[in-house]
Amino acid sequence: MVQHKKTVIKEEHPTAKDVLLLEGPLTGAELERYDFHEDLTSFRPSEEQKKALVGIADLPEGRINVVRLGKQVVGYVTFVHPDPLERWSEGNMDNLIELGAIEIAPDYRSHGVGKQLLRMSMKDDAMEDYIIITTEYYWHWDLKGSGLSVWEYRKMMEKMMNAGGLTWFATDDPEISSHPANCLMVRIGSRVNQASQEQFDQLRFINRFMY
Repeated sequence: MVQHKKTVIKEEHPTAKDVLLLEGPLTGAELERYDFHEDLTSFRPSEEQKKALVGIADLPEGRINVVRLGKQVVGYVTFVHPDPLERWSEGNMDNLIELGAIEIAPDYRSHGVGKQLLRMSMKDDAMEDYIIITTEYYWHWDLKGSGLSVWEYRKMMEKMMNAGGLTWFATDDPEISSHPANCLMVRIGSRVNQASQEQFDQLRFINRFMY
């Protein structure tokens, strides 16, 4: 089982209005001390999302990094093992984690905060032991709020993930393949061995092994 001590990294991120603090990975108790911005509602109401993140933070592989202004969280990113219902969990790989969510409150978008949060997240030495994936589905994107087309939003998401070292990987996963804007992005840590990489390739292309 891959387990690491969670050593907190802190960085300042100046914007035209404020100086934001990026920090993580945080424990559940540390997250409990902060308020969540009321507009962090992409997945569920902000208070419910806070409870969900507190639970993830204390999982052995769970990592929550946040952006905050004072004691208010205005953005976060989560890393956790893939959902048991997803194909990515089928290999039972303890060194495969998913960037499950990244959310920045609307007032703090367009300041490069998401990119900086991902760059900071990858400074965590533990990440070199993991294959990190993110599955991007256009129906999760805030197309209405952003005013972007599906392809403009896809380009924006890809640039943000690239900032964290995640790049596009092909897959035959049916949900990802169901729309050309959907994609799988991956970062393979420097200490991930060849056997794990080959096992991951089998998960990416399950259908070619079903003869």
